[in-house]
Amino acid sequence: MNFSTCRFCDAKIVSFCDLGESPLANSFLNKNELEMEEPFYRLHAYVCEACYLVQLEEVQSPKKIFKNYAYFSSYSSTWLKHCEDYANRVINRFNLNKNKQVIEIASNDGCLLSFFKEREIPVLGIEPAKNISMKAESSGIPTINRFFNSQLAKELDSKKKQADLLIGNNVLAHVPNLNDFVASLKIILKPKGIITLEFPSLLE
Repeated sequence: MNFSTCRFCDAKIVSFCDLGESPLANSFLNKNELEMEEPFYRLHAYVCEACYLVQLEEVQSPKKIFKNYAYFSSYSSTWLKHCEDYANRVINRFNLNKNKQVIEIASNDGCLLSFFKEREIPVLGIEPAKNISMKAESSGIPTINRFFNSQLAKELDSKKKQADLLIGNNVLAHVPNLNDFVASLKIILKPKGIITLEFPSLLE
C-alpha cells in the first residue's frame, strides 16, 4: 500500500530519507526458504508539511507483518523494568484498583499487563499476532487475538467493556488507517478514562 499524501491529515508529504530496501523486521527464514528470494520493501521516509508526521511511503499489510511475529516483549529486561515502573506510576497516580479496567492495544505477550494483574486490577490485551496472544493467554492474561479497529471497539463497547486506562505502546507505526485507530480509542475509553501512548523518537 503506497501513500502520496499524509496518512493522518492528507496533506502533502515530502521525501527526506531514503534507506533503500529491507526485508520485514523479524521475518526470519526457515531452512526451506534459504534458497528462495526474500521479499524486500522500500524504507523511504517522508514527512508531512502540515502536521510533521514522519511516515514511510509504502506500508505493508498488518496481516503479513504479524502472521508469525518473532518479537516477545518479555525477552527484554530493560523493557520489563520500564513496564514495572510505568505500572507502579500510573496505578498510584490514577488510583487504579480492582474496580478499574486496564486495556492494552498491541499487548504482545502481556508482560506489561502482568504488573497490573499482580495488583488485582482487571486487564485485557488486544494482540494481532496469534502465536504471541497464545503466549499471553497461557500466562493468564486475557487477550483478544484481533487487529484493533472501529469494528472491534464497537463490539467491546456493546459488551460494556471500556477502559479506565487505555494503553498503546509503539503501535501507531504499524497502523495503516490512523484516523480509524484514533477514533476507535475514544469508543472504548470511559468518559473519565485515561489514554497513554508511547512513540519512538526520530531524533533518538
